[in-house]
Amino acid sequence: MSDNGKDVSLVFEQAANRNKVIVKTGIIGIIVNVLLAGFKALVGSLAHSISIILDAVNNLTDAISSVVTIIGAKFSAKRPDKKHPLGHGRAEYLSTMVIAALVLYAGIAALVESVKKIIHPEKPDYTAITLVVIGVAVFVKIFLGLYFKKRGKAVDSGSLIASGSDALFDAVISVSVLAAAVVYLTAGVSLEAYLGVIISAFIIKSGIEMMLETFDEILGKRSDPELTKKIKALVSAQPGVRGAYDLIITNYGPGKNYASLHIEVPDTATANEIDLITRGISEKVYTEMGIILTAVGIYSYNTGNDEAAEARDKITKTVLAHEWAIQIHGFFIDFEKKDIRFDVVLSFDVEHSDALEVIHKEIGELYPGFRIVIAPDVDLSDV
Repeated sequence: MSDNGKDVSLVFEQAANRNKVIVKTGIIGIIVNVLLAGFKALVGSLAHSISIILDAVNNLTDAISSVVTIIGAKFSAKRPDKKHPLGHGRAEYLSTMVIAALVLYAGIAALVESVKKIIHPEKPDYTAITLVVIGVAVFVKIFLGLYFKKRGKAVDSGSLIASGSDALFDAVISVSVLAAAVVYLTAGVSLEAYLGVIISAFIIKSGIEMMLETFDEILGKRSDPELTKKIKALVSAQPGVRGAYDLIITNYGPGKNYASLHIEVPDTATANEIDLITRGISEKVYTEMGIILTAVGIYSYNTGNDEAAEARDKITKTVLAHEWAIQIHGFFIDFEKKDIRFDVVLSFDVEHSDALEVIHKEIGELYPGFRIVIAPDVDLSDV
């Protein structure tokens, strides 16, 4: 599996199997939610209950969401082509954004209707059948929620897990509707419209959160610290590697991650030794983490030179004395040619040009006459 072409093919084969599970689960969700929406809409209309009707609308929205999820999963499963060499995985994020917009629209529409019912109230007309339908809906939604979550965890699908959480939340909504019906039947107090406002608020909140989270995925968010630490530790543990740096993880859809990084190797390592090291790292990261390394850059470090180690410690201490300097790596010093080179990871709180000017001045005072080359790195992942 050291060949990236084979790795990519396997990634898309696994993605195809994953999408089959998503589609099958989505179809079950569509059928169940459409049936629930139909029954609730009928019962809500007969009972003149705005909360039951809104609950039905919520189920219908869930069904539409499943349709969009299936379309997104089908499209994202398409194999790479010349125009999209890394596949179509990000289409799943676009479909999630559409779902978020639908949820948000449903919540706003429900809020408007609920407010109208507060201004112009209608007395609900509950029956035994009404209560039975709502009660059954609670158990169905709990079952559906647990099923979605189980399938989502099995294939590492955030959308299915989210749908499962949403279904469990729908069960809570149905319980509140049932409680409102019981209160009306026992105390004669109608909480219909006010409950509708509360339900609407939760639906709107869910839509906004889903939209913001998906927007972060599309925009490109910071990599998970636990994941980056595991990858760097895995790479650094390989023979001949002293450290891993500059890790960049690029996501091309759920389960489709590509990465690049730099490693430090001895200045005595041959091209053949470095080739074996980088190939071994690529294979290790893929087999254990499921991430394809598209590039492994090389830093060399001084070996067998106490003076070089002393210079490294002195310069590291000087640079890291500044709060905006997070890490230095790729350090190499050549006393014969009077060259010093290293990378410095800078925080987002400082202008890189200003920081480099300060560091150049300080290192120049420590080692006058040396050519100093400093590459500024962005704080992309936890060091």
